Amino acid sequence: PFVIVCNHQASLDLMGMVEVIPERCVPIAKRELLYLGTVGWACWLSGIIFIDRRRRDAAIEVISRTASAMRRENVR
Repeated sequence: PFVIVCNHQASLDLMGMVEVIPERCVPIAKRELLYLGTVGWACWLSGIIFIDRRRRDAAIEVISRTASAMRRENVR
């Protein structure tokens, strides 16, 4: 298992990152990206898991559930 951290500088960078992320990878992004119009829709449709950074407990819960599912399904 490994973690890839992408610090993109513009919304279009997200499209480039999608091309280089390995298969069976679980992408997690800040919830604010969901509201970027067509980019947000594309993120949602591609299965990105969104976390709300303003609600710490909820974000930890989402990450914890995601980690459990990743172990269960043997994905990175």
